[in-house]
Amino acid sequence: MKGFDKEWRDFPHYINGITKAIWEDRGVGESLKRYYHRDVIVRSSLGVAVGEPVITAATMGTLTEFPDRVLLGEDVIWSGTPETGMLSSHRIVSQAHHMGGGAFGPASGKPVRYRTLADCYARDNQISDEWLVRDNGAILRQIGRDPQDWARAEVEAGRDQMPFVPAQDTPGPYSGRGNDNPWGAAYGALLERIMAAEFSVIGSEWDRACHLEYAGGLTAHGREAADAFWIGLRSAFPSARFEIHHVIGREDEKMPPRAALRWSLTGRHDGWGAFGAPSGAEVYVMGISHAEFGPGGLRREWALYDEAAIWKQIVLHRG
Repeated sequence: MKGFDKEWRDFPHYINGITKAIWEDRGVGESLKRYYHRDVIVRSSLGVAVGEPVITAATMGTLTEFPDRVLLGEDVIWSGTPETGMLSSHRIVSQAHHMGGGAFGPASGKPVRYRTLADCYARDNQISDEWLVRDNGAILRQIGRDPQDWARAEVEAGRDQMPFVPAQDTPGPYSGRGNDNPWGAAYGALLERIMAAEFSVIGSEWDRACHLEYAGGLTAHGREAADAFWIGLRSAFPSARFEIHHVIGREDEKMPPRAALRWSLTGRHDGWGAFGAPSGAEVYVMGISHAEFGPGGLRREWALYDEAAIWKQIVLHRG
């Protein structure tokens, strides 16, 4: 781990360790200054934040809402080298109680459990580029709110900033596309076929007993659930352009072959699907997904996009 603190034995240890130091150990000020570049760029589904002070303020806001948040790192799928920089795709399960008012409304006191997928570029002990997808739909449902209603309330209250779209982006130091491991390429090819409406690929390439974790806090098993999820998304945006931005595949000791993809859909909400009646809204969907493979095909899949951000784009279009 050349250029990184000696306490980190490898890159996953670094990513999981600094996450705990910032959030659970309350090292917001000192840890963010140490491990995040002063000009870091963080792109989330709801907007772009630039600079460590902005990230520090947002972190404190989230801790106000969810003060007992525990972040459980399920996996870090990564590429690169310490010398050139490394890109981690970090899968986190968060558990907390909604104890403070904030972005999700007045405190409800209710317990929440949700996933986040974050792609982070790190070099010389600091993160300088990040792409983040949090399952805000899962949070809203667990505190008793509907994502569409939340989006409408945000706009009616004057909080009508457009969620993240590529026109808002600020180029950062990372321009890589991942690695050339065959498992990343295989998963990318499967999603390309799905987005070309070749949904039969799920029946042939997903394990019959596949375990699925999808946007909206959905946990399911079996090919039928995978089929419903991906058709529901694609049919809502049938003419949108699908693009894969980053691909990582890995084969590690004591782990199944696995892959991480960052992808997007860009285009009109011009179909019936997961987002109701077609609105004609121009929508950008930021997605990150992970997969594990076994002898029967794709055996586990995690795929996230932010329903709240998509609904907000639709509501802003409708006026």
